Amino acid sequence: MPVAIVESPIVAPPVPRKRFTRDEVETMLSAGLFGDQKFELIDGDIIDKMGQKPPHASGIQLCKDILTMIFGSARIRIQVPIEVALSDRSRNEPEPDVAVVREARADYRKRHPTGEETELVVEIADTSLASDLSIKRRLYARAGVPEYWVVDLNGRRLVVHRGLDMAKGEYASVQSYAETEAVEVGGQALTVLSLLP
Repeated sequence: MPVAIVESPIVAPPVPRKRFTRDEVETMLSAGLFGDQKFELIDGDIIDKMGQKPPHASGIQLCKDILTMIFGSARIRIQVPIEVALSDRSRNEPEPDVAVVREARADYRKRHPTGEETELVVEIADTSLASDLSIKRRLYARAGVPEYWVVDLNGRRLVVHRGLDMAKGEYASVQSYAETEAVEVGGQALTVLSLLP
């Protein structure tokens, strides 16, 4: 008769990961290693920006259209990097889906705006919700982005981060708005539903 052997589960040590710097990524780009592939550098990880599904693309377009009506087209930036806090720069170059800069500046042709030069950053989340609500939230807070939104496509809601505490590098207020609710931005109220495809 066979005897059952009870063994403790084997806990594997963490696998070492290579975290890239912006300089290393620039070298690889110059060598043509990525071709036309789109990605962003977050915490040293090269994050593949897979092709957008129609709801994600539509969410970006809706957000762009609404924010353009409020702030004007010159202040809206779509999937363009922003500079993060100096302590995060060597391993991070996020490309928010939508960013509203405080003013349109000619020198943005030669450099990216900093988080403090933005008024609002928006991420449209379908598969990236967990990262957008944790890693990117902290990254944008440390960068000095005063207001950060996550449009949760699957949850049909808007998560608004406000009350930036620069000393702590975090947002004091995080509120979730259902699709039937309204949020104020730029002195105007807009319904969450208007941001959802």
